[in-house]
Amino acid sequence: MNLSCFFAELKRRNVYKVAAAYAVVAWLLVQVTTQVFPIFEIPNWALRLIVLAIIIGFPIALVIAWAFELTPEGIKHTEDVDPFDSRSGQVLSDKRVSKNRTWIYVTLIGAALSVALFFIGRLSAPGSSASPTGLSEKSIAVLPFENQNRDPNNDYLCDGIPESIINSLSELPKLKVMSRNSVFHYKGKETDAQTIGKELKVQTLLTGRVTQRGDGLTIGVELINAQDNSQLWGQQYNRKLADLFAVQEEIAKEVSAKLRLKLTGVEKEQLAKRPTENLKAFQYYMQGRAAAQRRTNADLLWSVNYYEKALEEDGKYALAYAGLADAYANLGYYGSIAPVEGRRKAEEAARKALELDDKLAEAHVALGLVYIGFAPSNFSVGDGELRHAIELNSNLAVARYNLGLSFIRQGRLDEASAELLKARELDPLSSVIARAVAIPYYFKRDYARAFELLRQANELGPPLSATWEIGLYIRSGSLNEAFAEIEKAKGIRKNDPLFIYSTGMAYAASGKQAEALQSIRELEAMSGASLSTAHWIAKIYATLNDKEMAFSWLERGLATGALGVFYKDEPVWDPIRDDPRFAALVEKMVVPQTAPKQ
Repeated sequence: MNLSCFFAELKRRNVYKVAAAYAVVAWLLVQVTTQVFPIFEIPNWALRLIVLAIIIGFPIALVIAWAFELTPEGIKHTEDVDPFDSRSGQVLSDKRVSKNRTWIYVTLIGAALSVALFFIGRLSAPGSSASPTGLSEKSIAVLPFENQNRDPNNDYLCDGIPESIINSLSELPKLKVMSRNSVFHYKGKETDAQTIGKELKVQTLLTGRVTQRGDGLTIGVELINAQDNSQLWGQQYNRKLADLFAVQEEIAKEVSAKLRLKLTGVEKEQLAKRPTENLKAFQYYMQGRAAAQRRTNADLLWSVNYYEKALEEDGKYALAYAGLADAYANLGYYGSIAPVEGRRKAEEAARKALELDDKLAEAHVALGLVYIGFAPSNFSVGDGELRHAIELNSNLAVARYNLGLSFIRQGRLDEASAELLKARELDPLSSVIARAVAIPYYFKRDYARAFELLRQANELGPPLSATWEIGLYIRSGSLNEAFAEIEKAKGIRKNDPLFIYSTGMAYAASGKQAEALQSIRELEAMSGASLSTAHWIAKIYATLNDKEMAFSWLERGLATGALGVFYKDEPVWDPIRDDPRFAALVEKMVVPQTAPKQ
């Protein structure tokens, strides 16, 4: 076949012209639909259908252009029209191209161009630049608002408004929302949007500024594309302080609209839900949250005080009850109060929160903690509460974190790792969650990997803030490093039972028996008749290889309900693990599961 004749025939039959016209019209159609469809909330599958139809239609248009020709007498088969050579000006009689082979060439060229158009469309699609970074299609970080007054008394507004927006947006399952812990890492720091977006792996950021003058309130917000630092939306609200909760609701609705989230009726109700209408209660609640985040013994006690003040202002504030439950549970875990008291008060507060709002995910987490965190534990009930919390709010990192801890206590270490990694994805800058990711490796005796992860976590928050940590320092042969950390924290945490315990463990591991026993006496004096530190005293005795005293304190602690979080696979128990009494104690620490009735 003569290719020059073939291409001349393509030109004569107007195939080039049809291809060019088709490409221009198709490009315009795609541009118009990508801009207009989102405005009317037309689903993405409709746009994909149009693009697919354009791709399929291209070879069909070329075949039609080859086979038919528009003449003054109407549309005719090209074979019925005299061929004309535009170069010579003569009618072609003996230069016809073989009909059968020409059709094959036309089809192959059309198919090749269609494939090329498809891949060009894929590579130039708006979302293609984000996919290599692994970003969620819809994701946001709501940063702490800037305090324009520079008045610490207004911090509750600058922290509270974004936290309320986070809580509202977190209940939208189509949106990934960064947790409070991670976004508050940037409070008071000058960090550009692209850096934050990259560190948190989100597409958009919401920033704001708050100014209060008397009872007047000015809130300016900006929604920023974290990929290129461009502003997607901005608004200034000039309202009365009494209108704060209405403004928070408006901002949450505007953000969901600008992110083009199609909300169900239930989701719209969630955005409109106001946990309280009492400004004073809201202020106390935010102060309690700030104190609880610091997680020291003194700060947890302060958080209880603030939550109780919030409830005095508004007795129907379910979130404040959930916060109170969490604080009491942690105080019981860390031996600041008797674990049995922490368990009782945490359960009372959690159940009160659920009476007020049974769809409050934070309340289900708090109740789940009661069942998984204290011995004897009921893991089936506790895990059920935590899973229900995840169903209600898939963005709630603390729910996945505590489910991971529950799996660790049950010896399900691989499942624990999976849940903890999901929690860290939602809250990547939380030192507490980052620390917990190391636990399964530690309990598998992979000390090198566990210690590497622990050091990374220490960059986000203070070391020796969990009971298992000092054991990893010991097993990794890093006692000198542990003593250096103890020395740094001595002035700040000298009355903290967790700090005293960590110090006693370090002394026991380094052979300083007298100093270790002194730490035990200090813990005994702090706990008194409640035996709140029985669990930790048993660990120090186990490290001193005093089996009888270790079992004595474990048995006394279990009998009086004084054992908090107990990890049966923790290496600290290796010196007494082979004793039959250890297996018997572990069995008593779990509520027996009743087999279902047949």
